[in-house]
Amino acid sequence: MSVNLEGQLVVAISSRALFDFEEENRVFEEGLRHSDTTGTKRDAAYMKLQLERLDVPAKPGVAFSLIKKLLAFNTAPEGIEETLSPAGPQRVEVVILSRNDPVSGMRVFRSAQHYGLDIKRATFNRGEAPWRYLKPLHANLFLSAHLSDVRAALDAGVPAAQVYPQSAQASQAHPHEVRIAFDGDAVLFSDEAERVYQAQGLQAFQQHERDKAEQPLLAGPFKPLLEALHRLQQAGTSRMRVRTALVTARSAPAHERAIRTLMDWNVEVDEAMFLGGLAKGEFLREFEPDFFFDDQTGHVNSAAAHVPAGHVASGVANGQRGD
Repeated sequence: MSVNLEGQLVVAISSRALFDFEEENRVFEEGLRHSDTTGTKRDAAYMKLQLERLDVPAKPGVAFSLIKKLLAFNTAPEGIEETLSPAGPQRVEVVILSRNDPVSGMRVFRSAQHYGLDIKRATFNRGEAPWRYLKPLHANLFLSAHLSDVRAALDAGVPAAQVYPQSAQASQAHPHEVRIAFDGDAVLFSDEAERVYQAQGLQAFQQHERDKAEQPLLAGPFKPLLEALHRLQQAGTSRMRVRTALVTARSAPAHERAIRTLMDWNVEVDEAMFLGGLAKGEFLREFEPDFFFDDQTGHVNSAAAHVPAGHVASGVANGQRGD
């Protein structure tokens, strides 16, 4: 019987985004530097190390909390005996898309099993870019440590972000909430207004947004993910909830267009922070998201000191030209 993932929130994630493989990655990078001179396979030492550590669970990585909480939407509702109903409706599917080799992939699966992560599907591509498998998966999100893969995914129309592996770990203060924070322009919304700001400055930007307050912004790359999360939120579960936040450098009067755009999409966020250029990191520290998405590396760096964060490499701030 054919299987499909229709109707599910599908998250594709690299092994380095899910687990802390930074020490192993340094061995891999060292192999790259010496492979041409020694004639050995560039990943031989890396594969050997991963095989030696096959029974050693990898430590949680930057997106671990996000994935664990999202998968909790598939668990049986409280009050129902798990022997009678081992799982609830399959609402979330997590698939590993990895540049790892298949041998190293065994450790990835064993680590997932160690932490009780119900992950069954993966591709291990031994150095090749895995993003091309996002379309068959109909993925709603792709998280990777490789910027080139993220850019390719975004070009293919899939919400994607480059994780910052050295980001702070997610707070444990909200075990029954998936908390996700988004920047606005070039993330949830198009970069139309950001282009005005970049070209003409703050005053022109504010006037532009005041004049177009009732005209919804076009969709940005992460609108599909926000909509998928909204559906997940509405479906509800006694074990897990979704809480979202818009965290933007906009301030009054530019706030109104952002709010009206969400209203036009019939999508709600739980919190909106219009910071007018203030550093986002400390505000995110208080919100305590499981993940934060922003298109500007300065904001991602500010956030990463406090919360898990990722770079959405889209829009004019990342060198993309307009039509």
